[in-house]
Amino acid sequence: MNEYDILKETCLHSEPIFDGVVLHVYKDDIRLPNGHESTREVIRHLGAVAIVPLTDDGKVIMERQFRYPVDAVISEIPAGKLDSLGEDRLDAAKRELREETGITADEWINLGDYHPSAAYTDERLTIYLARGLHRGQQELDEDEFLHLEEIPLNRLVDLVMDGTITDGKTQIGLLKAARYLGK
Repeated sequence: MNEYDILKETCLHSEPIFDGVVLHVYKDDIRLPNGHESTREVIRHLGAVAIVPLTDDGKVIMERQFRYPVDAVISEIPAGKLDSLGEDRLDAAKRELREETGITADEWINLGDYHPSAAYTDERLTIYLARGLHRGQQELDEDEFLHLEEIPLNRLVDLVMDGTITDGKTQIGLLKAARYLGK
């Protein structure tokens, strides 16, 4: 037992209220640390991966795509959800990078995990740095439309810091990659 165990909330009952393709929403009745009961709405997610594909000359392969929820075209690093709960995260990262960009990589560095919004979802996203890139053909899904561009990592860090890049996984991935590389 550690000192933070007194903060734990315990699930008493969990009821599915929406079962979608990507999101699975539950209403959980819980017991609070003080013994009272409350409710939590939780989005269950299989998990995801994101990749910072770095060229030999220090540029990152970025994607620009329209994101319906924010009604805008935004810049993002390649990413995607796991196909199943047990899928190996590195295998998923390799698949997503190949499908979205046509790129494979010789070197994969795990930069760690990220919880996009722990207040309402259990999604865990693992971020990788990919180096030693080899170009090939994209394998986009039928409903996937994106534009690729190469931008120097240092410039991308500036765009994160000035608020131009607003996507959370992209901000975290770029900053972690820059720190890892000593930039």
